[in-house]
Amino acid sequence: MNTTKTPPHDGDVEPWYPIGTPGVPWTKAQREEWRASVEAPKRSYADEVLAKLEPLKSRYDVFKYGALPYDADDPERYPLFAVRTRGFDPSNGKPCVLVTGGVHGYETSGVQGAIRFLETRCEDFVDDFNVLVAPCVSPWGYERVQRWNALAVDPNRSFADRHADESKFLGAVVDAQGVGTWMVHVDLHETTDTDETEFRPAKAARDGEYIAPDVIPDGFYTVGNSEDPKPDFQREIIAAVSEVTHIAPSVDGKIIGEPVTQPGVINYPVRALGLCASVTNAEYVTTTEVYPDSPKCTDDQCNDAQVAAVVAALTHVKRVEKI
Repeated sequence: MNTTKTPPHDGDVEPWYPIGTPGVPWTKAQREEWRASVEAPKRSYADEVLAKLEPLKSRYDVFKYGALPYDADDPERYPLFAVRTRGFDPSNGKPCVLVTGGVHGYETSGVQGAIRFLETRCEDFVDDFNVLVAPCVSPWGYERVQRWNALAVDPNRSFADRHADESKFLGAVVDAQGVGTWMVHVDLHETTDTDETEFRPAKAARDGEYIAPDVIPDGFYTVGNSEDPKPDFQREIIAAVSEVTHIAPSVDGKIIGEPVTQPGVINYPVRALGLCASVTNAEYVTTTEVYPDSPKCTDDQCNDAQVAAVVAALTHVKRVEKI
């Protein structure tokens, strides 16, 4: 009997991945096998993130909002910290802003860019905005340079019901601020070559699916909310970042398979997909995507591009909303 499973579409391929059986979703055993294969840390959350938050305590409110339960021997191994502008109060008349980084832990400039924004530019906006920054939502993934959390769950697809610990804790701290309507949310991400070589094949293997090969965009782009895309807002971010690094060109009018609505911009239904960009009800929402693997872009440029995106977002809103 022929047990070969036919791919559902021409061009789809069985993913090569060393865990599981092609076409068969993972069980708990395969998820545990995957975790064991990536368990060794490749960098230090304490040294590269927490140590950089210490000096900020003289300028901001730096506070713990939870801890990820992924180390049975040390429940505090992965504490979660947020940074808030002093005097943050939804009743003070200032619009409220959320900046998030490291929802995907492997996306380095999302984390380091959020910290650099706090170090260099956030105080330029404290007279006009209440700002909350969660610089590293997924520290377990940060240490292991992984997209998923320890349970092989993508935190950036888990915000609809907050079923991942990362989305649960972030959602709780956002709710705890008592903000009726957030004005801005900028979620800092990267698109890397390993999305195509590692993480898409891993997802296909985990879910028992086939994948069509895709092209990693060479440059920066943003993802707006298809329910309220705010094209002028996205355009100003793209213009600002283009002064720091190059903008991703489209391929056949698309970036990562999605239609380009203007240079460097695509849109997703963020709430339906459970993306972090839906964690608030913000009026202005964008997800940044830096390309760190380009020979035309240094690590510093990647971090600076994230800062430029946040600054452009706040500058645009300040002007348009006459703040």
